Amino acid sequence: MTPKRLWTLLALSGCAGMIASCAASRPPSPVAPPRLILAETATRPCELAVLPERPTAADLEAAYVRRGAELVRCDAARRLAVETLEAERVLIDAWADRHDAAGTILPGD
Repeated sequence: MTPKRLWTLLALSGCAGMIASCAASRPPSPVAPPRLILAETATRPCELAVLPERPTAADLEAAYVRRGAELVRCDAARRLAVETLEAERVLIDAWADRHDAAGTILPGD
């Protein structure tokens, strides 16, 4: 009977030790940092007009106008992507500062 009791005591002390070590550690933050959704127009590649094989003067003028409009559209999409990234970084920095001030740990720490 003594060996069974010894194993029971060892198992109980092992469980108590694991519970105590888990209770002493802080849980990771359950809240993920904010993420912004990038607009679909900012993720599409820019398409630029190309000339036909044997362009005429009218083809050149039309392609010039189309290409100018496409460049403006592409630059607007690029600006949107950059502004979204900058806004997301500001939100993540604010989120991290709030969690650091509250004493919680960030995921991965």
